[in-house]
Amino acid sequence: MALFNLKINGKTYKADVDGNTPLLWVLRDHLDLVGTKYGCGIAMCGACTVHVNGEATRSCVMPVSALENATITTVEGLSETASHPVQQAWDETDVPQCGYCQAGQMMTAAALLSKNSNPSDKDIEEAMVGNICRCGTYHRIHDAVKLAASKMKK
Repeated sequence: MALFNLKINGKTYKADVDGNTPLLWVLRDHLDLVGTKYGCGIAMCGACTVHVNGEATRSCVMPVSALENATITTVEGLSETASHPVQQAWDETDVPQCGYCQAGQMMTAAALLSKNSNPSDKDIEEAMVGNICRCGTYHRIHDAVKLAASKMKK
């Protein structure tokens, strides 16, 4: 075990874990930040997506030892009051059905919009393609990303 100092959602956390422990399990099991979900465990579904230094990253395969100097944002860090444009757009577009994939979907969308404030349909499809929605709400996800982009311009 080793002690890791992690900067998550603007706060510093200490985690005494094995360096090979995936960030997902540190977040959920050690820091009680449970918004990030476990889906597949092999970085294929996107449910566990967080931002590491602003990049959408699959936390289920990211060892905590690689993150000591990183800035990490989880879905809880987008906004404590659900006022982030992506969160608002998700709500207004009624994206979630089961809701399981939504944290990862929102984090991927937020990373896209932080780099591209006016994404084309193709840009959205390319950014979101790796996030699986078991309920099939892809058209609403796409609409929500467009709406969030427009909200960010205001």
